[in-house]
Amino acid sequence: MEDFRRAFLLLCKEGGVEPQESVVRQLQEVRGAAGSTRLDLAGNSLTTDTCAVLAKVLRHDVLFTELVLSDCMLSEEGAKLLLHGLCSNTTVKVLDLKGNNMRATGSEALGKLLAQNKSLRRLVLEWNALGMWNEAFSIFCEGLGSNGCLKQLDLRNNQINHQGAAELALALKRNSTLQELDLRWNNIGLLGGRSLLESLQHNKTLLQLEMAGNNIPSDTLKAVEQSTGHNTDRQSTLREARSRTQVLTKEIQNLKDEKGQQFLSLMETIDKQRDEMGRHSRTSALHVSQLQEALNERKSALNSLKAKLQMTEAALALSEQKSHDLGELVGRMQMENLELKERHSRELKKEQEENVLREGKRLREVHSVTEKNLQLKNKVEELERRCKAQQDQIFELKQELTNMSAELKLRLAQAEERLGMEKKRSKQAQDDLDNLHKKEVDHLNRHLEETERTLQDRVQKLDALRIQLEEELSRVKAACVSERALADEELGKVRTQVRLEEQQRLSAVEEKLRALRQSRDEAQGLCAQQKQTAAELQAKNSQLALEMDGLRRRIEELQQELTGKEQEKVAEVSRVRVELQEQIGHLQAERTTQAGLKEKIAALEREMKVIASRHREALLDKESEIASLLEKLRLRDAEIQRIRDDEAQRASFLQNAILTYVQGSSLSSYCPKK
Repeated sequence: MEDFRRAFLLLCKEGGVEPQESVVRQLQEVRGAAGSTRLDLAGNSLTTDTCAVLAKVLRHDVLFTELVLSDCMLSEEGAKLLLHGLCSNTTVKVLDLKGNNMRATGSEALGKLLAQNKSLRRLVLEWNALGMWNEAFSIFCEGLGSNGCLKQLDLRNNQINHQGAAELALALKRNSTLQELDLRWNNIGLLGGRSLLESLQHNKTLLQLEMAGNNIPSDTLKAVEQSTGHNTDRQSTLREARSRTQVLTKEIQNLKDEKGQQFLSLMETIDKQRDEMGRHSRTSALHVSQLQEALNERKSALNSLKAKLQMTEAALALSEQKSHDLGELVGRMQMENLELKERHSRELKKEQEENVLREGKRLREVHSVTEKNLQLKNKVEELERRCKAQQDQIFELKQELTNMSAELKLRLAQAEERLGMEKKRSKQAQDDLDNLHKKEVDHLNRHLEETERTLQDRVQKLDALRIQLEEELSRVKAACVSERALADEELGKVRTQVRLEEQQRLSAVEEKLRALRQSRDEAQGLCAQQKQTAAELQAKNSQLALEMDGLRRRIEELQQELTGKEQEKVAEVSRVRVELQEQIGHLQAERTTQAGLKEKIAALEREMKVIASRHREALLDKESEIASLLEKLRLRDAEIQRIRDDEAQRASFLQNAILTYVQGSSLSSYCPKK
């Protein structure tokens, strides 16, 4: 984990790229989690330079098995670089690219990744736009068809149309490893669903295909479910057959092991009997001669070992002297390290004091800038208060207008009620009341017009004031924004300068410390190597003496055993061959039974094809019936529309007749004029 983070920071430094703080923080969290093999960068907006560095690091990474890059706002170039880097990766098994709006170049890079990568098992591409470009999506489908390791693919919400579904169908015909495919919430339609259904007749490994939310009829969805169900049944039968074959092979292996153990036990008993016979047959003269020869050889070996021991003791003395000298050098280096540390601590204290003084100056400048901002904010707040007061006045005037109009409407209603009452009371005074009503209405209309004119003038004046105040507000806000931007720029420059100076000094100190540590480690390594060589030489001397004795004894025993074992091997091999032939006969019988099962499976597949053809014919008949019913519905709707038109014409005729009757009647003379 730490090696990955160091490699990332080193590549950023070599390429002159500023490492993103969010990525570094995430790598530190992953380092803190012991045994974690999941790199989660979800929600971090990765730049193109960061994507390039991550691609270089992931190209040779052997730690992470799951990479999550969902909602990272990857650019086209960044996604291309990352996917090219993952082409040569051999450990990542799960890749999550959800919600990155990948398009043409991204789909092409994904096609190359699927064609070249041999370790990816699960790929999540939800909420992208791969299906908008047909050529790029065809490249992606070609890569999927040639892939031989992917098992789960998520393509939800990728705007895949029926052409993209046809390309996917061609890829599924060639693919033999994909088990789960999710195509929900796309635009596949009827044609795309049929093409995918046809591809399932050739693909026998796809166990789950999700296509909800694609405007596909329910019958095609049911057919897809049936075909995937057949695939699952086929996979289960294959698993059972494989398990049976594994059980048979295990049983055969167990039989072989038992026979081998029996053979070994027989050989051991024979060897023991021969050893006993050889021991009894040996004479005392042979024992004496052999012992004298062994004594002579031991004496020569001891003399050689003494010479070797003297040489090793001299080498040990030299190595001890060298180790003593190296220890003195290490002590001197430690003293020098302590002096250097004291010097560096003094320099760091001076630099910290200078940094404190600089920060104080910057803080004073920031304080002055913030005071200016506060003054400008106070001005803006005053202008906003004025605007609010003006808006309140406008609102009050509008309320007055509405109240006046409501009062006028009430007066008009009261006048109309009075007129109605007067009509009922007396018909003789109708003309006088009409005249009075006309006068009142004219007076009210004049009063209304005058009030409306005055209120409109006041509203126009208030609008003009509001526009002026808004212009002043916009000017003040622009000035505040410009001054704030200048202050932020100055602060950023000062902070970057301070950081660069501190980083340069720290890098120089770290390089010196690294050189001193390397020299100390080399001296310690030399001492340890010399000690190890001395111990190894002593151990080798003892081992050689023991091995010489053992080899001599073994040679004598093997020469006696070889003559008898050859005959026994011939007899045992003939017996084992007979048993193997019997086992081969049993296996051939089981193979014939498996062939019968395969024929039954082929017959069932033929029956399934016949049933599928019948279902298709029935579907065509149902579609023709549906078309005829739709035609009938259209005719019925036309009749209903014609009847509605006739009714509307009749209603219009009746309305016209009623209006003519009302206008021609004597009641029209009593209607009030507005």
